[in-house]
Amino acid sequence: MDSATTLPFTLSPSTSPVPPQRRAEILANPGFGRVFTDNMVVIRYEEGKGWHDARVQPYAPLSLDPAAAVLHYAQEIFEGMKAYRTAEGHITLFRPQANAARFRKSAERLAMAQVPEDLFVEAVRQLVRIDAAWVPGNPDESLYIRPYMIASETFLGVKPAAQYLFMVIASPVGAYFGEEAVSVWVSDFCRAAPGGTGEAKCGGNYAASLMAQQEAKGHGCAQVLFLDAVERRWIEEMGGMNVFFVFDDGSIATPPLTGTILRGITRDSLLTLARGMGLTVREERYAIDQLYADAASGRLKEVFACGTAAVVSPIGRFRGHRGEAVIGTGAGIGPVTEKLRNALIGIQRGTAPDPHGWVERVL
Repeated sequence: MDSATTLPFTLSPSTSPVPPQRRAEILANPGFGRVFTDNMVVIRYEEGKGWHDARVQPYAPLSLDPAAAVLHYAQEIFEGMKAYRTAEGHITLFRPQANAARFRKSAERLAMAQVPEDLFVEAVRQLVRIDAAWVPGNPDESLYIRPYMIASETFLGVKPAAQYLFMVIASPVGAYFGEEAVSVWVSDFCRAAPGGTGEAKCGGNYAASLMAQQEAKGHGCAQVLFLDAVERRWIEEMGGMNVFFVFDDGSIATPPLTGTILRGITRDSLLTLARGMGLTVREERYAIDQLYADAASGRLKEVFACGTAAVVSPIGRFRGHRGEAVIGTGAGIGPVTEKLRNALIGIQRGTAPDPHGWVERVL
């Protein structure tokens, strides 16, 4: 076992946490990603020394040298995951080992130091336990957890950094989208190309999507859909979410993992649940022109996006330079989408059996 996985954590929590009454006011309407808990985790890495100095400390601004490598060469990766409060008052995590494994793969792709998976999960546990009072208990609310890593070495040469900071912060959140179907803009911009970083969860991928997101908003759409970078024909993923299609024969399909889209943990969970329900599931390429044709003919019955933040969100319309494609009635949530969403949320929140062992109780 890597010795880093057994690192002791120094616990120095905030001595001036948010007062309980103010915290209750925040949790009554948390929004998404704007308010943060009292504490954070910081672990340091240095080449030749490895991971060390693991701390739970008060949430506070970072102090970085202006020449820190992350500010110049964008060596940065992150994860998104959630803690849930069950009806019995327990606090749980959903598939934290899967996040840890994906984080390690992202680090490998960006030539960064790899955080041992056990250390990653333990860091998340430590923060959730110490900030447990921040986990909301209302339906559709949770504690969003953001583990991330940056290159902190002070150096302006183009090379992998020799020093890193791994941190975990958390924010109480409400629903990212509601149950109403959203409209999606089909972008002419590309998110990722074969051989690039599309499969890694790095900030650069999201920065590259922001202009497309602005364009989508200008066309009255809540999200953006990206096509492949080679033929500009095949549907890949959305601006931070995977996408699924439900057809008139009850089958579902989603674009395959070919290195240009994120290996979504929600995506993988839904595929497993769908197969368990006896649905025919395909991971295959789907052309945007075919989507328009299938929407017009009625063959395409439902479309939904999925991800940690959004969970499962129905899509009612696609708009773009090809015109508009309406999915079903263009409103509400379809029966297959709703069934999958309820099954996933039931496991996450402890109201349904967990046959796959996805849920870990923290408190």
